[in-house]
Amino acid sequence: MTNEKIKEMLLDIQACEIDFTVIQTGKESKRVNGFYKPDTHEIYLHNLNFKSENELVYTAVHEFTHHLMTIKKQESDPSYGTACKVHTQEFWAKFGDLIELAEKKGYYSIGWESNQELKELTEDIKTNYLAKNGELMQEFGKKLAKAMELCKAANIRYEDYIDRVLCLPRNTAKDLRRVSAADVNPAIGFDNMKVVASVKKKDDRAAVEQEFMNGGKSPASVREMMKQKAAQQRGVDPKTRLEREKNRLEKTIAQLTQRLEYVEESLANM
Repeated sequence: MTNEKIKEMLLDIQACEIDFTVIQTGKESKRVNGFYKPDTHEIYLHNLNFKSENELVYTAVHEFTHHLMTIKKQESDPSYGTACKVHTQEFWAKFGDLIELAEKKGYYSIGWESNQELKELTEDIKTNYLAKNGELMQEFGKKLAKAMELCKAANIRYEDYIDRVLCLPRNTAKDLRRVSAADVNPAIGFDNMKVVASVKKKDDRAAVEQEFMNGGKSPASVREMMKQKAAQQRGVDPKTRLEREKNRLEKTIAQLTQRLEYVEESLANM
């Protein structure tokens, strides 16, 4: 696939007003499959890393996601892409959406179902590990809920029991009890069960659980969907959300600057 064809494919997945360049390096790299330069809007692909066009497309979509996120975020944060974390949940959610579109348009296919051995292993993992671990964690949560009742009846501090008897992090104990009380389908796995259990309304929980059950979306995509829906319900528009984030960043920068001045002054006096 030529650079022009790759670019044409990416623009067919999602149109973009800001131009970019695709460059196949003709090299192999042990560190990365590709990278994006935000200052020049260049997508570099180490094409000798790939044994199939499918792998090339996957990396091209990944780097294209960096381009789309960069031009979006730099409107409010010029440092995005150069001086801040870029592999955020929002990034992975966007990438998940784009790779799904690439699959629907026939540019990409994960292809796991055509590999019989991998197909059987996947069923084994889902049934005997994800689902069973989910069931075990549900039962664990019920036991902790019972332990809380017994501690309360015996005038024993449950927090101390969790800390020093079970040696269990409090947040973990809280997640376990929440999952056991929410009646979540263990087939989605414990980590996804925690996401579902965090949703307050029963109907909303059922909708989020169904997203996981349907497959095709990454956990990051589902979490980002929940985040955006919650913002809409609160009446928070994207601009307001970005302005709030900008204010938080400015406060953090001011605090760090003040701390840096203190450290520099302390060092100078040593």
